[in-house]
Amino acid sequence: MAGALEGLKILDFSTLVPGPYATMCLADLGAKVLRIKSGTRPDVVDFLPPFLPGTELSAVTAQLSRNKEVMTLNLKDPRAVDVIHKLLGEYDIIIEQFRPGVMAKLNLDYESLKKVNPRLIYCSLTGYGQTGPLRDRAGHDINYIAMSGVASYSGKKESGPPLIGIQVADIASGSNNAIIGILSSVIYRERTGNGQHIDVSMTDGMIAFNSFMQGASYLINGKDIGMEENLLNGGSLYDYYETQDGRYLSFGGVEPQFFKAFCQTIGRPDLVARGVEAENVAQIKEEISEILKKKTLDEWMELFNATDACVEPVLSLGEVLEGPLVEERGMVVEVPGPNGSTVKQIANPIKFSESIPQYRHTGIPLSEANTEEVMKNLGYSQEEIKEVGKTGLFS
Repeated sequence: MAGALEGLKILDFSTLVPGPYATMCLADLGAKVLRIKSGTRPDVVDFLPPFLPGTELSAVTAQLSRNKEVMTLNLKDPRAVDVIHKLLGEYDIIIEQFRPGVMAKLNLDYESLKKVNPRLIYCSLTGYGQTGPLRDRAGHDINYIAMSGVASYSGKKESGPPLIGIQVADIASGSNNAIIGILSSVIYRERTGNGQHIDVSMTDGMIAFNSFMQGASYLINGKDIGMEENLLNGGSLYDYYETQDGRYLSFGGVEPQFFKAFCQTIGRPDLVARGVEAENVAQIKEEISEILKKKTLDEWMELFNATDACVEPVLSLGEVLEGPLVEERGMVVEVPGPNGSTVKQIANPIKFSESIPQYRHTGIPLSEANTEEVMKNLGYSQEEIKEVGKTGLFS
C-alpha cells in the first residue's frame, strides 16, 4: 500500500536529532529520503550505545535513519556541488541543519540551488533562526527552552527549572515545525508551482508554546509569571504526588467533576468546595501529599481506576513500552534490520485508515552506505566512482 507521501523526495543534510527525526517521520509516511553524511566524521549519535547485536550500528541511528538511504559525501570538495545539482533532478526537497551561512560557503544554499531547480523546497533548521542577534550562536535543547521563557515559570521555587528527559525544543518544536513547513510548502508548490525557503528556529517554536496561557496573558496585562503561580505550573493542586513506595501519581483533574472524584477517593470531600485553586493551596497540597504517602501506587490506582478523576501513575519507560497501551496502539513495531534480523523500534504515532506507515528497514551502518548505487543512478560509471572515491569525494 502506498504511503501518504509517496512521490516526495528529500535530501537530508541534518544531524543529531531534530532534522533526522523529522525526515524519519516523513520516510515512515512514504517519502523517499536520501541522507547525506560525511564519510569520515560520523554523527555524534552514531556512537551512542547500545549497538544492535553483531553490528556497529547504534540503536539511536537505526531508529532515526529508518527507511532512509545514506550517501557519504565530502561537502567541502567542490565536486560535491555537481553531485548535488544532479540529485536535484530527482530530489526537490532539502532539509539542512548547519549554522546560518555554512551552506552558502559550500554553494549549497537556497539561492544557489533554486537556480538549478526553481521548484526546490529548502528547509533550514537551526537553534535561533537565519536572522537575529543569536543566529550564529551554538546551542542545545536546554538553551532553547531557557531562551523561550518557558523554563522561568516551570519547576519548583525551591529547586528551580526542571530538566526534562527528552528533547522538547529539538523534536516538539524543531522536528515538528520542519515537517509542517515542508508539507505546507508542498501544498503551496502544487498550487503555484513555486518552491520556497523555510526558516525554522527551535527557539521560535518554544516561544510559540507560550501562546497558552502565559504568553497570551502577558501581551494583554504585562504581568510576568513565576514558578508555582498558576493552574498548570504548581500554583494549584494539579501536580505529581509521591506514594508510600516512592512512586508517583499524576493528578490533572482541574474540572469540578474530576476534582470532586479525586477528593472523595482520598477521603477529603471537605476540599471540594475550595476548588483546585484554593487560596491556601500550599497547605492543602501538603495535606494531600501526606494522605497519598499512606498507600502504595498500586493501592491508590486500584481506587482511582474505579472512578474518573484524571489520576494516572508515573510509569517507567519499561512499564510503558512493555505495557498494554503500547501493545494495543501498536507503538512498538518490528522493523527489518541488518543481517536478516528484526529490530524493535518506536512506531510513527499517527494512525491512518488508508495510507498506513511502512517500516521497510532500520537505518544502516555507514560502512553499508548506498553511495555507489546513488552515483550509478546519476550516470557515473564504475570507473568514475572508483576514481573520485580514491580522491576523497566520499570522505
